[in-house]
Amino acid sequence: MEQPEEVIKMNKSYTILISLIVALGGFLLGFDSAVISGAVKGITIYFEMTEWMLGFSVGCVVFGAMAGNLVAGPLADKFGRKSVLIIVAALFTISASWSAFATGYTEFIIARIIGGIGIGGAILIAPIYIAEIAPPKLRGSLVSFNQLNIVIGISVAYFSNYFLVNMDGESWRWMLGVEAIPALIYFLALWTVPKSPRWLILKLNKIKLARKILQKIGGEEYAELTIAEIQRGIAKKEEKGKFSDIFKSKYATIMIIALGIAFFQQITGINAVFYYAPTIFEQAGGSTDSSFLQAIVVGLTNLVFTLVAIWLIDKLGRKPLLLIGTTFMTIALLMAAFAFNNATYDLNENTLNKISNNEIKNALTDLSGKSFDGQAALFAEVETKLNADQFLEFKRNEITNTIKINATLVLIAILLYVASFAISLGPVMWTLISEVFPSKIKGIAISVVGFFNSLVSFSVTQVFPWELSNLGPTTTFAIYALLSFCAIIFVYKFVIETKGKTLEEVEELLIRK
Repeated sequence: MEQPEEVIKMNKSYTILISLIVALGGFLLGFDSAVISGAVKGITIYFEMTEWMLGFSVGCVVFGAMAGNLVAGPLADKFGRKSVLIIVAALFTISASWSAFATGYTEFIIARIIGGIGIGGAILIAPIYIAEIAPPKLRGSLVSFNQLNIVIGISVAYFSNYFLVNMDGESWRWMLGVEAIPALIYFLALWTVPKSPRWLILKLNKIKLARKILQKIGGEEYAELTIAEIQRGIAKKEEKGKFSDIFKSKYATIMIIALGIAFFQQITGINAVFYYAPTIFEQAGGSTDSSFLQAIVVGLTNLVFTLVAIWLIDKLGRKPLLLIGTTFMTIALLMAAFAFNNATYDLNENTLNKISNNEIKNALTDLSGKSFDGQAALFAEVETKLNADQFLEFKRNEITNTIKINATLVLIAILLYVASFAISLGPVMWTLISEVFPSKIKGIAISVVGFFNSLVSFSVTQVFPWELSNLGPTTTFAIYALLSFCAIIFVYKFVIETKGKTLEEVEELLIRK
């Protein structure tokens, strides 16, 4: 129920402050997701990781997020949104500190999974709390704080990595450990926010306490009107949907759209780019410093075009943004594949002197003066000169010394890809799935789709290091380009436009009678 503005005098500053505090969970989510990109080389060397071990150490955060997705909702219903967010902040603090001090691969993985559980809780509960605490007139903009903070967190992580990469000692520990500072601030700040008044009424029937909170937000009139609205909702609340309901044939079209968009959002490689941005730029022959600087530009591009998406989503509509974004994603990925495909790999006196491992350098002296048209041809020759361990180290750390590539084209391709994702599959997916599900199954269905989305993300981040080392960047980006093209076809064929339609109209369009 919308309250008349002439009756209600909102305490906007108080509500905005609460929302900003809670939205710090989104910042930590974004920071935690991206900060690992700078630590990849350091942890690979320190823990002596294979490609699969590296993939799991990066992707296990998503694995933890899936667990967080499953438990956060029920815990928030039972113990309250604020209580779960405090636990989430504690998990982020523990994860950051433990990751930084880890001395063994297993404990490093456990620390990362703990952070992943925090991510799963933050992405689910922070927007729910803000939506429940915000007045109707402010709800949309305040809930968007969380999504915006995720993108800001990603950008800040890239900045942090850039400034810490040359720290004395093991810089990767500083990169991962610095997150404990905002996580601790979040933990302490959460104690100052009130409990959700809606949860207090729905779960504990504490109307008097809820009234005090609502009065602070919007005054006495607002408090009474909101309490009356919540109580009316309790009185007419329909029967909750069951998990089995999502498999009913009448919801088939909805599930195809939701699961399809969730699949293509991750399978087209976005988290591989975010998690391994410096690695990709080093593959293109960049120095460590320049690759970290380019990662910052990636983060800023993501931030700017997320703001563009927020501006355009209700102007152009969901489907046009998806079609535009996936089309340019495909073009960008083909550009990256083209750049790496046209790269040459030279073994000469200059490039051999750049190789830090003397045993590898000496073993490859016989190949001095040779040039190779592709990574596969280079590997075929080099493999005959090195043992298995040396060959693995060459593929990981030394190949960047031999590449001759149009690095500017790679940078443009990655920036175009990130910008295209940020105006389409990134934000539009979550908007679309919140609109297509009927209220009866919305909670269950969104949890299922979110879990599936995380599962696909985990698979992509797990496989990416192996793809780069064994298939090469050309084939890797070509595969993502093909999948992105499939996304265009899927959006064109299955996705409907929801702009300007009521939720009832969307339901009528999609549900099979």
